[in-house]
Amino acid sequence: MTQDIRNIAIIAHVDHGKTSLVDNILKFCQVKSKEQNELILDNNDLERERGITILSKNVSVQYKDVKINVIDTPGHADFGGEVERVLNMADSVLLLVDAFEGPMPQTRFVLGKAIANNLKPIVVINKVDKENCRPEEVYEMVFDLMFSLGASEEQLDFPVVYGSAKQGWMGDDWQTPTNDISYLMDSILNHVPRYDAPEGNLQLLITSLDYSKFTGKMAIGKITRGQVAVGETITVGRPEGEAKRYRVKELFEFKDLGKSPIKQANAGDIVAISGVDEFNIGDTVADGENPELLPSIEVEEPTVNMLFTINDSPLYGKDGKFLTSRHLKDRLEAELEKDLALKVEDGGSPEKFLVYGRGILHLSILIETMRREGYEFQIGQPQVVLKEIDGKTNEPAETLYVDVPETAAGKIIDLVTQRNGTLDNITNKEDRQALEFTIPSRGLIGLRTQMLNASAGEAIINHRFKEYIPYSGEITARSNGALMALDSGQVLAYSLDKLQDRGKFFIEPGDEVYPGMVVGEHNRESNLSVNVTKGKKMTNVRAASADDKVKIAPPIKFSLEEALEYIRKDEYLEVTPEIYRMRKIKLK
Repeated sequence: MTQDIRNIAIIAHVDHGKTSLVDNILKFCQVKSKEQNELILDNNDLERERGITILSKNVSVQYKDVKINVIDTPGHADFGGEVERVLNMADSVLLLVDAFEGPMPQTRFVLGKAIANNLKPIVVINKVDKENCRPEEVYEMVFDLMFSLGASEEQLDFPVVYGSAKQGWMGDDWQTPTNDISYLMDSILNHVPRYDAPEGNLQLLITSLDYSKFTGKMAIGKITRGQVAVGETITVGRPEGEAKRYRVKELFEFKDLGKSPIKQANAGDIVAISGVDEFNIGDTVADGENPELLPSIEVEEPTVNMLFTINDSPLYGKDGKFLTSRHLKDRLEAELEKDLALKVEDGGSPEKFLVYGRGILHLSILIETMRREGYEFQIGQPQVVLKEIDGKTNEPAETLYVDVPETAAGKIIDLVTQRNGTLDNITNKEDRQALEFTIPSRGLIGLRTQMLNASAGEAIINHRFKEYIPYSGEITARSNGALMALDSGQVLAYSLDKLQDRGKFFIEPGDEVYPGMVVGEHNRESNLSVNVTKGKKMTNVRAASADDKVKIAPPIKFSLEEALEYIRKDEYLEVTPEIYRMRKIKLK
């Protein structure tokens, strides 16, 4: 007997309460995590620190004899590869929006994909316990957004649930709190269609992979038709490539927060299959005798590339475990297996690799993950991917959304227009303004820091890929030159104190430096080598000012994205498990 299954993906912007909602669903269906207070879904350290979902995850609950597979989706456009795979497994989507903020730019990206896939949403307006919430207005905003994305009449006739995931309730009226989230669970059963499988033998599109040290690589996907059982022969491949035959060693279903072994699975269920040695995301698992292979998943093309190379600085090997070009090559190849939107090419020599991705955030997550795993390497300045269209050079452009206090809007518009951006729309929100621009992707490099400085940290910045546009000419980059270390050694407070008038420093007393390392920003356009390791000459005569306290401005500290946006063409970012350093490619 086939089980009644509903597959639902959750779409939400950062901090709109997705993780809290899923935790509520799990607790309501009596699924317990190891620690009752931990966030169940965002279990990757990076996700918790940044408050974003990077890798989609599957959890499964049982409610009224129906199995509900809840699929988490990444919210950021840079993880478009993940989004497209996830939506292939869903029968409907839960669109979660904040009752004050309404739908945000990144939500638009994923929702657009869902509407194109003919998925009907259930809209959940969360955080109605906020003092300044405006649920009715937010409902209208969601309707307008879906209409602008080309939703069908059926999709526009969406059910709405109001509630507070934090307080643990959902209902049909935002002014009348209920006791639990049963209204939401019933809405899922009533509005998410039961999977209606077409006739035919086995078809499963591999949408992600898992790895276990006991069973090896596992292929994960939704069975779109037919059934699969342990011991059966299956064919794995894609129409345009070769297909191979395997035997199913083990079969797992998603249950609660983990996987449990089963003997057989039917259409509509999401399963993990072990026994397949070679497969790629986008391959089809089909019948062993009469395979019918599905077209592989189309993923938007990369828009940015960076050069990855081994660390050859004088401080090489102090922190990292994995240092060689072989380590770097193997790690990048392993990432290619599970990240559809990534591309790796030869960088011109055995130790250099050109890595292509969907944006700086996409690649910086990979860099940060590798750093934490013990890798040590260097990165070149991010470059956008240009395309020849009808004999003309085209470049990627993004839609940039900036929500900023009214007083700083002029400065933001000025900064964006300096980088060849154009203002498309202004919306007034009380004492703030929502600005919408079209800007070349390369214009975004280094822009976030400038906008935060211009708005005293108040700007809320989002962007997503829009289209390829004709090349818009040169953009002025960082105008100030670099301050570079002259000698190797430890930075001394005495030296820094004497150099304060030369510019701003990125280092502090006690830091290790080497010749050619970028230690600060010169207050002029030229580069300047400075000696930050020179000590004070001791004499027998004690000067009147000998005991003056040294006063040094605090160093500028960069996040990984800020450092990637800051470096110039003739510079590398040295990445180790402990530290980031900027340096000139040619040290001498």
